[in-house]
Amino acid sequence: MTVMADIEHPADSGPLTVQDLEGMPDDGRRHELVDGLLIVSPAPGRRHQKIVVGLWRVLEDACPPEYDVLVAPFAVHSGDKIELQPDVLVGRDEDFTDKDLPAPPVLAVEVLSPSTAIYDLNLKKAVYERFGTGSYWVIDPDEPAVTVFELDVDGCYQQVAKAAGGEVLEVERPFPVRIVPRELLGRLG
Repeated sequence: MTVMADIEHPADSGPLTVQDLEGMPDDGRRHELVDGLLIVSPAPGRRHQKIVVGLWRVLEDACPPEYDVLVAPFAVHSGDKIELQPDVLVGRDEDFTDKDLPAPPVLAVEVLSPSTAIYDLNLKKAVYERFGTGSYWVIDPDEPAVTVFELDVDGCYQQVAKAAGGEVLEVERPFPVRIVPRELLGRLG
């Protein structure tokens, strides 16, 4: 992951904004913004993408009509200084626009990679917690393993479940779903 502070942005003009991201090159990398700081991630690899697609399929099959499930790149906005693109997200259907989700998702999922793990486990998790995103999942594609965090009554994430390999993970939030991490890899599992 590369962090860049001033791409065609005068150094004295303050932090970047969501509008500044619209001028970023379409170079196959993910451009995200946290409190005005630009975070650029490389394109994901095959194993990562298989998990994203596998999880999308499982969530989509279980998704009630009042929600929608999407994969990156799809922007989640909060104000003009934060734009994230979770690998998989679930939001209330009524909260989406054609272009983005300007409200907290009910579930944000990040699939770890060597270049993004520290951001996914710390910075992004903290931002989604601040948003009030009810569930945040992190998937380690190497095991594979799914770790589930949910907001507690104080609005802080607590780890509530973890499953690896052939173990079964059953969650109720944001809606009931059953996941076997190894099966997310499809033929690679």
